[in-house]
Amino acid sequence: MAEPAFEDQLPAPTPALGRARRALVKRLADVVCLPGSRVNAFERAMTADLLVEMLREGQPEDRVRTARRLVGLTEIPTSILRLLLRDEIAVASPLLADGTVIPDAELILCAHDTSIEHRRVIGARREISELVVDALIDAEEPDVVELLLRNTGARFSATAIERTVAASRDHPRYVAGLLRRSELRPSHAYVMFWWSNPDCRRVILQRFAVSREVLQDASGDIFPLATAEGWQDPLVRKALQFIERRQRNRAALDKSPFQSLDDAVAAAQDGMTRDLASEISYLSGIKPTTGAKIFTDAYGEPLAILCKATGLPRAAVKALWRGLRRPETDSAGRTTPALERSLITYDMMAVDRAQTVLRYWNWSLSSALTPALVRAIREGDENALDEYSAPQRAAMLALSSDFKG
Repeated sequence: MAEPAFEDQLPAPTPALGRARRALVKRLADVVCLPGSRVNAFERAMTADLLVEMLREGQPEDRVRTARRLVGLTEIPTSILRLLLRDEIAVASPLLADGTVIPDAELILCAHDTSIEHRRVIGARREISELVVDALIDAEEPDVVELLLRNTGARFSATAIERTVAASRDHPRYVAGLLRRSELRPSHAYVMFWWSNPDCRRVILQRFAVSREVLQDASGDIFPLATAEGWQDPLVRKALQFIERRQRNRAALDKSPFQSLDDAVAAAQDGMTRDLASEISYLSGIKPTTGAKIFTDAYGEPLAILCKATGLPRAAVKALWRGLRRPETDSAGRTTPALERSLITYDMMAVDRAQTVLRYWNWSLSSALTPALVRAIREGDENALDEYSAPQRAAMLALSSDFKG
């Protein structure tokens, strides 16, 4: 009969041996925690290697105690850190939550290799770099994303914000959190407006509907130069169309069967048609694509923006509402909430700010629709966002649902 292996000849562990193991683990952790004046780098590394072997084969309680012991360290050996961060959440949590010197590289690896519980704890850390936020967002877990949006110590990169704005179309709960982020830009807010609820829409209009007065003052002398060149430069033409004070399109009026935009709106009151919608869009200085988005919006605030920006009276909002066959009153004869919100929007918006919103919509929803972008929208290609400019990405996000099918 073969001789048993050496390990098989060892006696079964006793309580005394268990106490010895715990004591040794504690002593090794104590050595690792000694300051540099007491232990050199090689001694610390040797001790860390021995401690890792004991922890790997030891009980979870030993690893929990060690993790708690290491939280306050300014330098934790990588071998120990990597072992503990990838352990079950009870072990990893102390370091993930309170460890102040964990390198971003280790947090990123942990975010990619462990569970949602680990990512939640990382997402609640006091400070989180852009790279770590990107790694956490990669998992596309709504609970983690919402936690990051609430965390004022988390820094979102432009890419992370853009990805979260795109995801907010399918996860409406993100919208309110995004609106609280300082990293959010008008380009993000304006496109997110289309799938936001009324409360979030009001925040967007109040916060991001800015005046263009500074731009108008800065570029006032450029308009004569562009006129002298015959408006040949398409980039200059597009930018100055966004900046200029006049909203209505005089050139479109010369070709229109109506005497004014007001007349076209009055005609639409009896029933909006596709041709009338296009005509009102042209007279308002926007493209039919933008007009279609405004006229088909479920809530109605864009109608108020259109009327205010073009100098139409408050009654025009009701006229367009009626023409779109939307209910104006409920069974008790009171104005419907949707129409009431639209009228409030009209009253609260200054003309210049309404023009800013309308022109940005027009810029992002129509000017950016190149053939390649339309193809990407139809194919649902949202993974190629980096290939497009900010307005092009806005168009892709806002119109993708319109083009599918």
